[in-house]
Amino acid sequence: MPRLASPTGPLPLTAASYSTNEANALIHLYRAEVGKMTAYRQRLDMTTNWSVVTTAGLASFALGDNNNSHVVFLFAMLMNYFFLHLEARRFRTFEISHHRTRIMERFFYPAMLGDKVDPDWHQLLLGELAKPRSPMNRWDSLGWRLRRNYLWIYVGILIAWIAKLDTVRNKEVAFTSTTLVDAAHIGSFPGWGVWALVGMFYLYLLRLTVIASKAYPLEEG
Repeated sequence: MPRLASPTGPLPLTAASYSTNEANALIHLYRAEVGKMTAYRQRLDMTTNWSVVTTAGLASFALGDNNNSHVVFLFAMLMNYFFLHLEARRFRTFEISHHRTRIMERFFYPAMLGDKVDPDWHQLLLGELAKPRSPMNRWDSLGWRLRRNYLWIYVGILIAWIAKLDTVRNKEVAFTSTTLVDAAHIGSFPGWGVWALVGMFYLYLLRLTVIASKAYPLEEG
């Protein structure tokens, strides 16, 4: 059925404005995008599970014997950073389908239910289909995954690392911040240097968390 027009321009789209082929095509597109979202949601959960299992295994190994080096926890920090980047990349791909489904939920289905929507919303969807791109950049995706999951994992690693340093420090000397710093040495590399590197790394993670966008596209306005 042709779309109605008025002297002042096109009328807002309603369910009557869509042909059967148009409606079916958009419904099938919506189902396909939801299917992709579900698949990538499972992949995101899988990456987080890898991180949790790896961290738990390394922590159990390091804390299970005083002879095991605290370097295991530094390795856990690096491994989790790898998992974080992997999950952030998957999250950006997930967001492509999420953005498309939000467009259709905001415009197509309200029109099918009789609401009046912007008649030019198709251009927004066509732009997303012509040039697929995530609405979230790499830094925002890293910050989002940190806020949701990895920041808590890193807090656990830091606490476990400090506990490990307390077990390997010189027990003949009273517990002070200096003895804890000295216990962090790696071979001839001084403990204060290790603490400085760990501190800069955690400040970097906090910065990623703070600067990440606070809202999804199309969620407001």
